Amino acid sequence: MAVSSRIRGSIESSSWIRKMFETGNVLRAAHGTDKVCDFSLGNPDVEPPPAFQRALEEIVRVPLVRKHGYMPNAGYPESRAAVAKQVAWEQGVAVTADQVVMSCGASGALNCVLKTILDPGDEVIASVPCFMEYASYVDNHGGKLILAPSRPDFDLDVDAIEALVSARTAALIINSPNNPTGRIYPEETLRRLADMLLRAGKSTGRTLYLLSDEPYRKIAYGGAAVPAVMRLYPHSVVVTSYSKDLSLPGERIGFAAVSPGADDAKRLVDGIILCTRILGYVNAPGLMQRVVSRIQGVAVDVEIYRRKRDLFCAALSSIGYQITVPEGAFYIFPRAPGGDDLAFVQELQKELVLVVPGRGFSLPGYFRIAYCVDTPVIERSFEGFERVFKRLSR
Repeated sequence: MAVSSRIRGSIESSSWIRKMFETGNVLRAAHGTDKVCDFSLGNPDVEPPPAFQRALEEIVRVPLVRKHGYMPNAGYPESRAAVAKQVAWEQGVAVTADQVVMSCGASGALNCVLKTILDPGDEVIASVPCFMEYASYVDNHGGKLILAPSRPDFDLDVDAIEALVSARTAALIINSPNNPTGRIYPEETLRRLADMLLRAGKSTGRTLYLLSDEPYRKIAYGGAAVPAVMRLYPHSVVVTSYSKDLSLPGERIGFAAVSPGADDAKRLVDGIILCTRILGYVNAPGLMQRVVSRIQGVAVDVEIYRRKRDLFCAALSSIGYQITVPEGAFYIFPRAPGGDDLAFVQELQKELVLVVPGRGFSLPGYFRIAYCVDTPVIERSFEGFERVFKRLSR
């Protein structure tokens, strides 16, 4: 058979997010785009900020030798320096250009980091609910993803994570603000996590890296602060992209930043640079590197997302849905009426409303709403949500 059994299995268990998005395409073809309310994909609907357009136009106009030529695999020196300055400010740690590697989005960065640190059979821990493509990224490089339960309020359960640490554990992935819950992990929790990782590292005899996936860092509401992991734990690597905070998911631009206090930090950076090339990314998109280096610290208008969050949460709560109001990102993760998330999602499809079942994030019984859509679409969905709630709550 032409396709390997491993890939056949991956196709069959592929992302629920994409499955629901494809279902949406079928429904749109059958009923019309204006009839379908699609909350499946976290595809930002807010346009990039004006500063992005200005920077892009400036870069296009400026005559540069080999503007579209090859570059160092780690990225342009000026781009790495601009990013390092911003990361140093956010993290409260003296990050330099030598500790930054520009990447093809956060997923490219995470794959390069995992390729660098994993030996066959190593394990990486993540807390559920989480973005389940982490499992594929870890598997890509010979490792295995181990899932830890979270607390009822979706905070990290440090004790549960510690119970899963073994001599095979290489790293822990966290994502804050979290996809799918919108939870921002409190600094006190991260301090406890850092203490545990240091203690566990001494016990197992190996460094446990903390990989912080931060594409939603700047999408936080009500002045909420996203704690700086590098300041709390020396063996940290931040991976991120500009897909969400600048609304540039199609441009595939991001970076990995290694804490200067990380164990074997220089070799870790060298490994990420090497893996950027040998995994086929070669380098992050050159034009976008030059653009984002000019607009560090800029983000979309987060208030737009905050208003959509408040509108959705108020309406669903009034219907009777059990909701934890998200502190950041642009997702809501309510309980599924009746407890069966797949049955709920299928009922909702009959109302031409698409959401993602919680099992797509390894937490059945919930469902995810991506509210980065036009406000009229949100408002049009409420009747469908109410009808399904009543049917399943009898």
